[in-house]
Amino acid sequence: MKTKWLFPHSFRLLGGLIFIPSLVLGLATLYADFEWKFLTTSLIQTDFPGQRVNQNLTNEVAGLGIIIGLMMIAFSREKVEDEMIRQLRLEALQWSVYANYLILAVAMLTVFDGAFFMVMIYNMFTVLLVFIARFRWLIYRNNQHVLFL
Repeated sequence: MKTKWLFPHSFRLLGGLIFIPSLVLGLATLYADFEWKFLTTSLIQTDFPGQRVNQNLTNEVAGLGIIIGLMMIAFSREKVEDEMIRQLRLEALQWSVYANYLILAVAMLTVFDGAFFMVMIYNMFTVLLVFIARFRWLIYRNNQHVLFL
């Protein structure tokens, strides 16, 4: 993985500051029907010309915030970005893609209708969440191994 495509190290903190409120907002829109009124727009429906539909964009803002925050956390440089870190990053990314599609395959066989839609909402973020968790675990384990040498 080329490191020239990574964000600066400081973006990891910024990503966390974007991710946490966006996650809270996203959960509030899903489970408490929370909406910001100023994000309500009036769209012209294409099925019936001239008919207007009100659409609230709170869940879209939350989703974008979660994606941007997780991308900044996941793809920020480490303080020391060497060959070992690049290898750990690549392994974590591969592992997260496998885990994501395993979860999706199990969900396709066991979850149906509206519940499957909820699984797909969460599945959008699974690759990044699993990557971050696995990468942080590998770094922690690598650091513990180096300390005991």
